[in-house]
Amino acid sequence: MSGAGGKWKEKDLRKRKKLNNIMKDSISVSLVQFDSVWEDKFKNIQKAENILSSLYKETDIVIFPEMFLTGFSMNTDKTSETMDGEMVHWMKSASLKYNFVIMGSLPIMENEKYYNRLIIYFPDNKHYKYDKRHLFRMGEEMSHFNEGNDRIIIPYNGWKIMPLVCYDLRFPVWSRNVNLEYDLLIYVANWPSARNDAFLTLLKARAIENSSYVIGVNRVGNDGNNLNYIGNSVIFDPKGKALAGLIENNETVINFKISLPELNKYREKFPSHLDGDNFTIQI
Repeated sequence: MSGAGGKWKEKDLRKRKKLNNIMKDSISVSLVQFDSVWEDKFKNIQKAENILSSLYKETDIVIFPEMFLTGFSMNTDKTSETMDGEMVHWMKSASLKYNFVIMGSLPIMENEKYYNRLIIYFPDNKHYKYDKRHLFRMGEEMSHFNEGNDRIIIPYNGWKIMPLVCYDLRFPVWSRNVNLEYDLLIYVANWPSARNDAFLTLLKARAIENSSYVIGVNRVGNDGNNLNYIGNSVIFDPKGKALAGLIENNETVINFKISLPELNKYREKFPSHLDGDNFTIQI
């Protein structure tokens, strides 16, 4: 494993916390279209470390796909760790080292239960977690993992971000942007090429119906289940226009800057959210 991180003095952390609370009209996002090595966290950590070390230094948020350090494996005894494990430790130390927000999902064991957990680490050591709500029935994910019950909205430099995981994309109620709770909706995914059209169509729909930027980050390559993934990671604006991405079959990084004033301008001109339906989700 690469030695990411190192020890940071308290004044460094205070400085990072102050910088990370500055309002930003625009943020730079990096979508990492990753080819995960099946069930080999050490090789994947090294691959991810090499990618981070070569990224544009002004990047704010780096987004990896679903289960990027293990592949979409149901072999929880082999792949899962606690929140004190090596995979989470690497995300934490890499965020400190490179001064990015880093997010991606991992198989996590907690209180003798397993979760497909999306983890978001900030350079000041702050972190958030979201447990995948909709488990992929056709892959028997519910037989190996427990579902989450809570959505989260992450504040970041004046932005509000909601992160979700893969199959959640098919369930628009769960991602509904009631009263403009968020500005950016992010899906990390392992979405096979056989259903690529659905992936892109649903991402575009979520952007339009929620008056929000939407990002989908998908893997490439073949996994241990002999499934193929072509990527097509993408950023949609609230009009449903693809701003960046749609690269097939290449392990690559898509860098793009999104604008909060542009989003607010659109919302003021076309305030469809004012006519939205209020409802309560029952778990």
